[in-house]
Amino acid sequence: MQVTNMATSTISEFKTCLSEHPSVVNFRWSITQTWGSSWFFLFSAITIYITSAITLHLLLSLLLSRNRRLSLGPIPAIHSLAVSLISAFIFIGLLLSAVADIHDSRWLWRRTKTTSAFQWLLCFPLGTRPTGRVFFWSYIFYLSRFFHLLRTFFTILQYRKLSSFTLFNQSILLVMSFLWLEFSQSFQVLAILLTTLLYAVVYGYRFWTAIGLPRANFLFVVNCQFVLLGCNLICHFGVLFLHFLKGGCNGMLAWGLNSVLNGMILILFLRFYVRAHLI
Repeated sequence: MQVTNMATSTISEFKTCLSEHPSVVNFRWSITQTWGSSWFFLFSAITIYITSAITLHLLLSLLLSRNRRLSLGPIPAIHSLAVSLISAFIFIGLLLSAVADIHDSRWLWRRTKTTSAFQWLLCFPLGTRPTGRVFFWSYIFYLSRFFHLLRTFFTILQYRKLSSFTLFNQSILLVMSFLWLEFSQSFQVLAILLTTLLYAVVYGYRFWTAIGLPRANFLFVVNCQFVLLGCNLICHFGVLFLHFLKGGCNGMLAWGLNSVLNGMILILFLRFYVRAHLI
């Protein structure tokens, strides 16, 4: 009985820390208060990332023989495990925060009769500002994107491979996560929940295979990416539907750019997939 009470108390404290901590509740995306929130920082970081990756690839091509690879030991496996755990942490934190925000705002929705919990997940009301719980976790997701960039350098060091798709995909995902915060873009709650859930599974699988455990008998990572792209496509149509029929959604200019960038990623992904597996 005592063990059960301790476990319940620990879970309650964990929930409170993730959704009710002052740093979470009082978060505010601001160029003067939030690290990495300026356009200059964003484009500088992307420039440094692309330049560093290309430079490293060229240097290795000049200094090492074509078939020689560098061993990184357990570093890639540790990185995959860390990304999986961070993604799961963001997923849980955002889910709890979204539930808390929905609970706190339910009285307003009953009065207006124009918004529901599911609608809010797809369509922020006009005038929404990037403050509070869900935007705190959106910010943590944005920061986690920089940690993802390390995988590009691991691939260069281990396999001497660098594709334009990798550079473009990583840079665009960083830009999109910035736009979510900068313009309080609608749909970001569902997008982050879906993405972090996928990352928790995919990078957990990569850790699993990196330590020598058996692989799946199908293209596990590719199929997960297809599922994510399909869910995103459906949700984008949902946002468009709500925008025109429910009085408008916040951050639609950023949403439009986000949709174009997602479309470009999908086209490039299909192109590289066909080239790698079907030709």
